[in-house]
Amino acid sequence: MTDLAAPARRGMIGADFQTFLQMLTVQMRHQDPLNPMQASDFAVQLATFAGVEQQVVTNQLLEGMAAQMGVAGLAEFADWVGMEARAVAPAHFSGEPVRLAPQILAIADRAELVVRNAFGTEVDRREIPFAAGDYLWDGRGADGLPLPEGDYSFELVSFAQGAPVAAAPVEVWARVAEARLQGGVVHLLLAGGVQVPAGAVSALRPPG
Repeated sequence: MTDLAAPARRGMIGADFQTFLQMLTVQMRHQDPLNPMQASDFAVQLATFAGVEQQVVTNQLLEGMAAQMGVAGLAEFADWVGMEARAVAPAHFSGEPVRLAPQILAIADRAELVVRNAFGTEVDRREIPFAAGDYLWDGRGADGLPLPEGDYSFELVSFAQGAPVAAAPVEVWARVAEARLQGGVVHLLLAGGVQVPAGAVSALRPPG
């Protein structure tokens, strides 16, 4: 990847060096004849500027390497686009059932699915079966009516002998629409606009 800003930065460093030489020349012209600047002081100033210049160049090289590594990492996730990813994240409901992957505790004898909207308000709570595999949430609220389109989060509350023993977020399945590099970290844009870090994905499978 070409760093288009690199020539500008190099030019800026060169301009700074010329400014430094001009200031040093003026300093030498107007120095006190009875107390002239020592050659060692001149050398120290030059060495100091050279050290700063070298550090700037080193930082630029490191930034370029980090950018190249990030792009290489992004390319590894190209094959994820179009796949179904499973992760703890809100799901976008647009009228179609949302596929969930609840994990019910082995000690539980009953489990409830709690659904909250984007504002954190509980809009549905229902008991779900212990059947293995995914669970399809139909997008209906506690009153049985369809909920409006939007993002919803899910929590599973497990009960044993009538008392709640654990509550944990539920993973959802969603299609990967895009992979993005943000701050050096690859994020996945899921269908509906929900975004999660790639590292949060616990499973991947072909759609359907």
